[in-house]
Amino acid sequence: MTKIKVIISGGGTGGHIFPAIAIANAIKLKYSDSEILFVGAEGKMEMEKIPAAGYSIVGLPIMGIQRKLTLQNLKVPFKLLFSLLKARKVIKEFKPDVVVGVGGYASGPLLKIATSMGVPALLQEQNSYPGITNKILAKKVQKICVAYDGMEQFFPKEKIIFTGNPVRQDIVDLSNKRAKGLEQFGLSADKKVVLVIGGSLGARTINESIEAGLEEMVNNNIQLLWQTGLGYVDKATKSVKKYAEKGIVTMPFIATMDLAYAVADVVVSRAGALSVSELCLTEKPSILVPSPNVAEDHQTKNAMALVNQKAAILVKDVDAKTALIPALLNLLNNTTLQQELKSNIKQLAKPNAAEVIADEVVKLAKL
Repeated sequence: MTKIKVIISGGGTGGHIFPAIAIANAIKLKYSDSEILFVGAEGKMEMEKIPAAGYSIVGLPIMGIQRKLTLQNLKVPFKLLFSLLKARKVIKEFKPDVVVGVGGYASGPLLKIATSMGVPALLQEQNSYPGITNKILAKKVQKICVAYDGMEQFFPKEKIIFTGNPVRQDIVDLSNKRAKGLEQFGLSADKKVVLVIGGSLGARTINESIEAGLEEMVNNNIQLLWQTGLGYVDKATKSVKKYAEKGIVTMPFIATMDLAYAVADVVVSRAGALSVSELCLTEKPSILVPSPNVAEDHQTKNAMALVNQKAAILVKDVDAKTALIPALLNLLNNTTLQQELKSNIKQLAKPNAAEVIADEVVKLAKL
């Protein structure tokens, strides 16, 4: 079989979208004639990012339940029903050989319908603690690709394949990219650079902590490359105005993450699965500030998988405003600790994850 038809479903955040694109690219690399269709949630960022990566996407009207009491929750059952009906229509028309779920709202209805219609299915679980949807879907799919040890406590052991998380290929090799990155971001080669990434949607606590520590960073000759997210960009832009020419750079979203990693001496990040996998691959000394606003507190579990290996430093979200800047300055001034973190995080990298998952997708398509 040289041509396969694959539906990849899921999204919501960059943590789901970028691995999905990496898997699609790896399949295309193996079988250039393959047809790949994405299925996402209407109004979510995949509806923009997937076409930008060169793939077609269909949106389902699915939405999640709000944690607080709201009238919006009354729409959830109806949206789910419409999503299931639309998923059935998409599968009947596209006739996939295999479906892949990467997490996110759309993944549930699409894989539920596909598996009920007898289409082989694969789950890609990025986190160390899976969400409810993937736990339910695990009973119906043939393969589950995971990025952390110990996942047999959640999934059937015989279905699990330890692959690591797929990442953007441009960050696999950062050698010779530093000079280009410094030029692009307008940074100086003779000062240390801190990269701050709160995830594709930003992170309020990290942003507020960094804003409060700007003066201290400038006084310590530290440069800052700060991805704020759209919601904080105006506030951050105002905050850094007085530090013009001091190497403090803000932007809502960094498109060239390979160059951002290449210039970074130390990274401050949320502990989303994609971010953690990229930090392992880029071998960056990192301070992780897990988001407390995610299901089952999975970011803390992701972070602890590194912290327990002495591969990253943890600062709790609740402590960030007082503890983040001191931890950052300590790490920047401690080259021995930096080397220890780099050495240990390197051991956890899985550079060929997308390729391994693509192989599994192809095997299922041939069933």
